[in-house]
Amino acid sequence: MSDRPSLEPAVYTVLFYDYVDEMVQRRAPFRDAHLDHVRTAKDRGELLNAGAIGEAESAVFVFAPEADQAARAFVSGDPYVVNDLVPTWRLTTWNVVT
Repeated sequence: MSDRPSLEPAVYTVLFYDYVDEMVQRRAPFRDAHLDHVRTAKDRGELLNAGAIGEAESAVFVFAPEADQAARAFVSGDPYVVNDLVPTWRLTTWNVVT
């Protein structure tokens, strides 16, 4: 099982989004720009993983250790946030031990 991908023990920054109702329909004009924003953060090594939860009622983003400022910058530049598709969001830490 040691060949399975996993995060190294560290303290990661985790961002949670709560989406508006009917997110799947409402996100259409902003989806490409949002996904580009996600890819850019991932290419810079700040964002490790991201994805919607359920039928796009929320989402989670895992940022690299010590990337809390990058996570805050991500939120402020995200087309979903800028265009009011994310009524609430929160940052927290995740202490991965194994």
